[in-house]
Amino acid sequence: MASTAERIRNLIAENLEVDGQPISLPDDLSISLLEAGISSVDLVAFAKIVEQEFDVKLTLEDCANLNSVQELVARLDAA
Repeated sequence: MASTAERIRNLIAENLEVDGQPISLPDDLSISLLEAGISSVDLVAFAKIVEQEFDVKLTLEDCANLNSVQELVARLDAA
């Protein structure tokens, strides 16, 4: 089975774009999706996809407090 980081990378590649272009993720996933140009509306929709994929519940507060994709991976691994 793919690691959490690989699964998140795939979900981002399949579901998120900025100006019609895929997001370039650094190897360490230290990027913030908001800083990468993802709108807050798209971020909420992406959180719903993550909830379904990982069978977890993410609140709006959870999403706002995550500073990077790596923090999301760590939270999912801890769940």
